[in-house]
Amino acid sequence: MSGETILIVEDNQVLQDGIREILLGEGYHVLCASNGKEALKEMSTFNPDLILSDIAMPEMDGFEFLQAVRSRPEWVTIPFLILTARGEKDDVLAGKSLGAEDYLVKPLTRQELLTAVNARLSRAQEIRLAQLHKAYEDSLTALANAIDVRDPYTRGHVERVTAYAQIIAQQMGCRDGLLEQIRFGSILHDIGKIVIQDEVLLKSNPLSAQEWEKMRQHPITGAEMIKDISYLAAAAPIIRHHHERWDGSGYPDGLKGEEIPLGARIVAVADSFDAMSIDRPYRNGRALEEAYQEILKCSGTHFDPQVVKAFQRAWEQNKIQAIYASTKTKVPSFDST
Repeated sequence: MSGETILIVEDNQVLQDGIREILLGEGYHVLCASNGKEALKEMSTFNPDLILSDIAMPEMDGFEFLQAVRSRPEWVTIPFLILTARGEKDDVLAGKSLGAEDYLVKPLTRQELLTAVNARLSRAQEIRLAQLHKAYEDSLTALANAIDVRDPYTRGHVERVTAYAQIIAQQMGCRDGLLEQIRFGSILHDIGKIVIQDEVLLKSNPLSAQEWEKMRQHPITGAEMIKDISYLAAAAPIIRHHHERWDGSGYPDGLKGEEIPLGARIVAVADSFDAMSIDRPYRNGRALEEAYQEILKCSGTHFDPQVVKAFQRAWEQNKIQAIYASTKTKVPSFDST
């Protein structure tokens, strides 16, 4: 790992120069300050990727500097390593209580320094990626929920389908990358409906043949919308094929059996179960038990029998009901009058 900027805050010039040379030799950018005040002045124009700070310094010591850093939202995630000649337990506890990630006792070897710096930068990168991943997923959920805003009767559908699909996938032993594909595919399964006019999407009477054809295009539209986004491309087949049926009678491509991607087969069960159990303007939702029995009934025709078995195991463990119950209070009721 190299190229990151490290701020050294150390009033001992010899030690500061020694640490600086080691880090420069590893490809890091290095900035230096002799105390906390100088460091804060440096940080007024840039955010370092990591801070190495002494404790005992003139004007502003390491503890005051650490407090100042952690008081600013834009700096709160910067890894902060304390350099101390004392190594006393109270100093270590005080530093960690203020938010320091680690401490190094002077004098320290080159290997000790680089091991600590590399480990903390790697961890910080993992945290940033996780935060970016979460922010990205939240943004996608907000985008998908635009459908719910247009059709309040389906509010909470995206969250429930995603939760049901994840539980089913886990029951089937899916892990890691596949679970992520299924999560994104679940979140975005109906994103193609965003281009369908309200008069079609919200129609309470049966759709005409022309309107039904428009509706049947939403899996294709949704898959096309995200297929060139590298982060989401693996979810495109799930979006395109979540309305295919095990017996080949689904759409848009009439795929049959294991021709249908596993993620799409899982989302099909999750989506159908939720669609049956929520109220619509033109009908009341089925009781949860009734919707469950309909899923079992359609095993081998609409749905992959193995996916249905996984759904059944989750039901018997009360996991499906728990998801429904946890979101029920979030779904508004509407007066049919």
